[in-house]
Amino acid sequence: MKIAVLSRAPQAYSTQRLRAAALQRGHTVKVLNTLRFAIDLTADEPDLHYRGRQLSDYDAILPRIGNSITYFGTAVVRQFEQMDVYTPNTANGISSARDKLRANQILSRHNIAMPPTAFVRNRADVRPAIERVGGAPVVIKLLEGTQGIGVILAPQVKVAEAIIETLHSTNQNVLIQKFISESRGRDIRALVVGDRVVAAMRRSAAGDEFRSNVHRGGSVEAVELDPIYERAAVRSAQIMGLRVAGVDMLEGDDGPLVMEVNSSPGLQGIETATKLDVAGAIIDYIAGQVAFPEIDVRQRLTVSTGYGVAELMVHGAVDLVGKTLGEAGLWERDITVLTLHRGVSVIPNPRKHVVLEADDRLFCFGKLDEMRSMVPERRRRRAKVRRLPRQPLSE
Repeated sequence: MKIAVLSRAPQAYSTQRLRAAALQRGHTVKVLNTLRFAIDLTADEPDLHYRGRQLSDYDAILPRIGNSITYFGTAVVRQFEQMDVYTPNTANGISSARDKLRANQILSRHNIAMPPTAFVRNRADVRPAIERVGGAPVVIKLLEGTQGIGVILAPQVKVAEAIIETLHSTNQNVLIQKFISESRGRDIRALVVGDRVVAAMRRSAAGDEFRSNVHRGGSVEAVELDPIYERAAVRSAQIMGLRVAGVDMLEGDDGPLVMEVNSSPGLQGIETATKLDVAGAIIDYIAGQVAFPEIDVRQRLTVSTGYGVAELMVHGAVDLVGKTLGEAGLWERDITVLTLHRGVSVIPNPRKHVVLEADDRLFCFGKLDEMRSMVPERRRRRAKVRRLPRQPLSE
């Protein structure tokens, strides 16, 4: 396999480890500076040039796109996608994960537990937003900060208002997030590769610092994750469209609270803490995908009119929880279940005796009208009626 690591830091630990892991497995690997690519849109087929020359053929790329070059870097990744070169992290996935607001919007839509969060721009909306997330203290985050930069703990409402007003005056966009006191100065980083967590560590802040980032002096230790944390990490990465990701979670009283999904996770801290070959796991996964890729049925399957592929959520489908697939009557409605996704498990071609559980996801092929009829109508938000005080009748 010939693989390119897209990185502007060839001497960085993560880049070196990925290169070494690929070479140890007999692959050809090149570290290519992302900014030295030129996207060629003049030919009949999508193409790329590198350092002024036409790029040779590659089987896969591994993007390590820095925050400062997100726009150009994702454009390069997108061009590789157009050229049918495999990438574990798509351009859309990288862009979505890099924007904290967009990531929160996507994850919240899929019922991923997160700290209560608000986003406002008008000064008059700041205090109500702080109250909605639970009041002070609150964490204020720049939308595109990394390594703990741009993350501020405001102990009081007035302090939070002053900080937000100052940041807004410099055209900075910020998130207002509830401070999870039970997890102060501590979080979990889970390294997801494909559909599993290959390593996990707990990061602890130094001294009075509430940010646990290693770059801010935090310490790390290996941790064995509870299955509920593993499921949250894998689901979050998959929802964001990332096959290699670092998922940061707080240890809340009621379970994991996802803070961030990182599309270019550093490997030094987690490999040091766990003594595991995380870089090797990433290379092995990419090699497996190049040799036997997952087929995106929704894009590649040619179907008859009225037929297609769709995903059905069992908690949203009518009266399916507790029934077997056979009792659900899907086959009678000309719907074939291709795979059943349950947490981090995938059951291909499930049998009719399998009992459906809440939050199961069914990847189906069949009549679109029949599948559409199984999706409940969208709930409409009920308008809040504000009762006005009764006015006395004029004489």
